[in-house]
Amino acid sequence: MRAKRVITIHVRDDREKEEFMRELQRLRLPAFIYVHGKLDSLKINVQGTKDEIRDAIQKIREIHTRVRAKLYPDRRGGLYRYKVDDLLREAGTSVSTPIIVKTLELVGEKVELRDDEIVTSMPWEEAVEVTSRLGEALAEIALQTTRQIREVALPVAIAYDLDPEEVLERLVELGLAEWKEDKFKYELVKNKEQALEELLKALEGDADED
Repeated sequence: MRAKRVITIHVRDDREKEEFMRELQRLRLPAFIYVHGKLDSLKINVQGTKDEIRDAIQKIREIHTRVRAKLYPDRRGGLYRYKVDDLLREAGTSVSTPIIVKTLELVGEKVELRDDEIVTSMPWEEAVEVTSRLGEALAEIALQTTRQIREVALPVAIAYDLDPEEVLERLVELGLAEWKEDKFKYELVKNKEQALEELLKALEGDADED
């Protein structure tokens, strides 16, 4: 037996409304959903069986929670929360989570990984831009690097606004990486934590000389 239920979602501004509607349109549910918008709220008409309606409303509320978490910082720490998948999808790329986290750290943001969420002081639009730039840098060096060296080179390239190839060459100059002829790849000689630490020291030394 089919039924109908109407729920109201309150939004703070057009930005939240647009982001919520975009996420809602991605939902693929057996229930029929119709949305009527007002200035600060959205009336959502959900039709289907009782189970379909309950499932749809739960997913709608989850979407709204996610949208608010990424658009507005929490009151306690002033931090935003992003699902990693949402960030990658919005940036149109596929970069490993450790690379994103390390990049945010290097540009001076608070950042923590909790399950599949990044909790950070960086606002959503900026995080999308950084992730997009990481994707572009990854495309330049993906075929000639191992995962380990990418976790050093890519965050540094974005944080210091350097060409990723230049970062690879610097790692080789410093004796932290080498080119493997048999594999056609750059590989780290030292572990990634040590390589990153020594590379950052060298770059900071360059900045002091300037």
